[in-house]
Amino acid sequence: MLANFLEKSKPINFISYLGLFFCFFLITIFSSFFTDAFTWLSALENLSFLLLFLIVFFFFNFIISKNKLTFDHSYAFFIYVLATILFIPKLLELKTFIMLIIYLLFLRKIYSLRSPKKVIQKLFDSGFWLGVLFILEPFTLVFIFLIYAAILLRKKVSFHTLLTPIFGFISPLIIYFAYLFWNDSIEESHQLFIFNKINNVLIYAKDSTIWISGTILLLTICAIFLKSPKALSVNNSFKKSWILLIINSIIAVVFALLIPKKDGSEIIFLLVPTSIIIANGFEVIEKMMVKNILAVLLLIGTILTFFLS
Repeated sequence: MLANFLEKSKPINFISYLGLFFCFFLITIFSSFFTDAFTWLSALENLSFLLLFLIVFFFFNFIISKNKLTFDHSYAFFIYVLATILFIPKLLELKTFIMLIIYLLFLRKIYSLRSPKKVIQKLFDSGFWLGVLFILEPFTLVFIFLIYAAILLRKKVSFHTLLTPIFGFISPLIIYFAYLFWNDSIEESHQLFIFNKINNVLIYAKDSTIWISGTILLLTICAIFLKSPKALSVNNSFKKSWILLIINSIIAVVFALLIPKKDGSEIIFLLVPTSIIIANGFEVIEKMMVKNILAVLLLIGTILTFFLS
């Protein structure tokens, strides 16, 4: 049964999920051949996107395993791959991928604060990656609250820890401004501080994005109610990580609502914490039959949504 397979975190599991993703990626690429003329440049571009997807999956799995955000299973990776499949057409843009990879590097530093080693360095790096994200999309500034939430939860509040993320944040900005000044394009820096009017969120209703994100949020809320009593009853490192995951999800929702240029791809930032939260919800379910039914429904729902949307 599918749940029995998901209960393991062996390499064959992850290879299987990547194979599943690869099949849907090929379907997306081949379907574009009917509308776009084939060129070697487009083929190379598609190969580059596939490699970028693999990098994203690697960092996602690394964050989970390194910081022990789930037990020894592959539910989170499975859910993340399924969700990513639904957003393949929206993710075939270089800027989105670069932002996603940098976002994962940012989260890697945030969740690694569970370890007392190199705290200042981690905080500087988290601020640095957030500064790079800010250059690419100013509304990512809302994730600065995640840094300070992590500082408070990990009880690492001090003069140095509060200022270090700020120094990290302004470091790439200084480099960026110096580059613009050198190229006599300093007026471009003003665009970073112009927060455009927020578009109507009903733009998501034009396609399946609203249903996909709605389902993800519903499963996330259910998982929070299932897991929280157990996670919050024990004062350990995971308790703090669990609260941080919930805060991360809330901030990601705010980011998706605030960003002016909505095309659905911004939902991918929500998938990182929510996939982990939903996977923790699966851990609480004791009956294997229920896990099997939910896992199969997620798989079937992904396939149907992919082909019907």
